[in-house]
Amino acid sequence: MRRSWASSQPFVQRLTPFNDASAREHLWSHRAAAYRARVVVLDGFAALAATLLIGLPIYGPGPLLAAVVAGGVVGFVVLVALARGYEAGELGDGPAEFQALLRSGAWAVVALMTASYLTKAEISRLLVFGGVPAAVAIAVIARYFHRRVLHHQRSHGEAMMRTLIVGQADAAARVVADLAGAPYHGYQVTGVCVPSLTDARPVAGVPVVGAVADVAQVVADRAIDVVVVSGSTLNGEALRRLSWALDRAGAKLIVVPDILEVTAPRLTVKPTAGLSLLEVEVGATRRRLLAKAVMDRTVGLALLVAAAPVIGVAALAVRLTSPGPAFYRQTRVGVDGSTFTMWKLRSMYVDADQRRSDLAASNEGAGVLFKMRQDPRVTPVGRLLRRFSLDELAQLVNVVKGDMSLVGPRPPLAAEVEGYEDAVHRRLRVKPGLTGLWQVSGRSDLSWDESVRLDLRYVDNWSVAMDLMILWKTARAVLSGSGAY
Repeated sequence: MRRSWASSQPFVQRLTPFNDASAREHLWSHRAAAYRARVVVLDGFAALAATLLIGLPIYGPGPLLAAVVAGGVVGFVVLVALARGYEAGELGDGPAEFQALLRSGAWAVVALMTASYLTKAEISRLLVFGGVPAAVAIAVIARYFHRRVLHHQRSHGEAMMRTLIVGQADAAARVVADLAGAPYHGYQVTGVCVPSLTDARPVAGVPVVGAVADVAQVVADRAIDVVVVSGSTLNGEALRRLSWALDRAGAKLIVVPDILEVTAPRLTVKPTAGLSLLEVEVGATRRRLLAKAVMDRTVGLALLVAAAPVIGVAALAVRLTSPGPAFYRQTRVGVDGSTFTMWKLRSMYVDADQRRSDLAASNEGAGVLFKMRQDPRVTPVGRLLRRFSLDELAQLVNVVKGDMSLVGPRPPLAAEVEGYEDAVHRRLRVKPGLTGLWQVSGRSDLSWDESVRLDLRYVDNWSVAMDLMILWKTARAVLSGSGAY
């Protein structure tokens, strides 16, 4: 007999093969405390190493150095905790924990400067502006490799959160597919609850384990950590009552909104007239646009100066090994349909554009893209340049000029834009980029539809933090040469 979700006991407590102690050993709920403890130790080690590195030359061995080190370690860990850097929901998943480290570093600088001003104490500027950034940098690197270990475990089915999907079969299937495609987030879908059991066929390979009304009992029986409600099967009062039941069962509740590809920074909950209104940011603010423009010009110029010797050597190699100029110029479509001249190191023979129509039958691309793994128009030097994306370094000139951004959608040809379907035009809303989500998600191995989906996701949700993450992942993708041809 089903029990009310609002009752004091919305489910029957009983022992099953899923909820005994041995079955929980490989779950995230069992390992989260140990993971958090290791993170605290890593942050403490980062502060210890930074304060010793900077403080030893300043204070020398002795009690004063010991006090500085102890204060640095305790203070840094406390600030990270205040910045929510040890929240179980953020650990091991996404950039939130890195953002917490950056916030705690900024707070540490402000706190030390304030203490120096108020107490007239002599606090070394090197300790403030050298030690704190060093502690943050070491903590970021340590957490990154620690998280890589966790992701490796999750790729083998360990440290996962047992997840139950609730909703119509079609909506649930989409959620199952998305979560299965990103196991590093830690969601292991073990069952689906649908509105009616008249058709209890598996959903995307996951068994149907009950009806919607059975959710609380299923959570208890199967040791579910997270319940994900998809579609419009439950809303309003029903969701409220389900949250009461899950509170007693000890499971989290996640609701998948009907709006697609919208990330957290664009969403704001506004309590109004007793309602929880979900406001969606529909365009970038001037502050974000200015921050992106400043980053593009400053970082782009720095990278161009640093890459100048590589560009020079590559240009000489191109010029000496095949007839024609070292650089290739082509008209591309930029933000809101404007055109600009894009620069690249030439990786093809000079008659490549004329030979493209002869190779149409060998096109391995989809949509409006032309792609070939073994393109005969590419020179031997050009193949090497493409493998490590060296041919694209010349586009840093376009970034500095303002035609392109460091991060954005791939700059399309005018002929490609003419073949765009309606929604694809949205990718022209921002400046094209030297790199983008497509670059760190497979590069040339991606299908046209997947490339478009990633570009639209970026256009709708970009931020400076996302750009920095993509730049970091681009370096890894380029060094591995994955998906480049």
